[in-house]
Amino acid sequence: MSRLLIVDDDVEILALLKKFFMQHGYEVDLASDGQAMWAAIARQRPDTIILDLMLPGEDGLTLCQKVRAQAGIPIIMLTAMAELSDRIVGLELGADDYLTKPFAPRELLARLRAVQRRAGEQPVAAAPARPVIGFAGWHLDITCRELRSPQNVMIPLSGGEFDLLVVFLEHPQRILTREQLIDLTHGQGHDAFDRSIDVQVSRLRRKIEPDSKRPDLIRTVRNGGYLFTAKVSRG
Repeated sequence: MSRLLIVDDDVEILALLKKFFMQHGYEVDLASDGQAMWAAIARQRPDTIILDLMLPGEDGLTLCQKVRAQAGIPIIMLTAMAELSDRIVGLELGADDYLTKPFAPRELLARLRAVQRRAGEQPVAAAPARPVIGFAGWHLDITCRELRSPQNVMIPLSGGEFDLLVVFLEHPQRILTREQLIDLTHGQGHDAFDRSIDVQVSRLRRKIEPDSKRPDLIRTVRNGGYLFTAKVSRG
């Protein structure tokens, strides 16, 4: 049974979501601010956090950044703001997905399940282990979800960064449009926008490129999309 931590200062939303997710088989903890969130994590680590942007004290963006740095727990951001810049900043700071209020609980459930699948919480029955994939001295272990640098240093990846890197490794030396990247990382019909892919690419470049301002592994193709240039090996 997956454990979910919902952080929101609206008691009605907390009560509604707790009842809804418990009906769908989740264990649910609640918190109304950052202090309560850290206390809940200390008591029992959740598998996923649903985190509101607007909170008393430390805001959701600050908490998202700290959770990513200290705990590495997948995060879905909730925001009452429809501003594109807020969602972009949330992705930049490590959120795995976002949802604008008001929303339907079933849509949040669908996004939660997608994030959990990407994070590997739900095992795939009888799925054969995929080999370690190598590129430009780097090695990505798909089963363990571990990326190691040419110096054998493990580099942490968010769920979105991992998915994006796998897509590039499965389509090397081929131009992929933003729409194709959205479909391949989130599934067809996902309500995403081009800028979200640009943000994920930027984050991934900062981790694997020697110079992220002059990227060589993930090149931008004008009016085309992105091209992963490295040769890929498996084994």
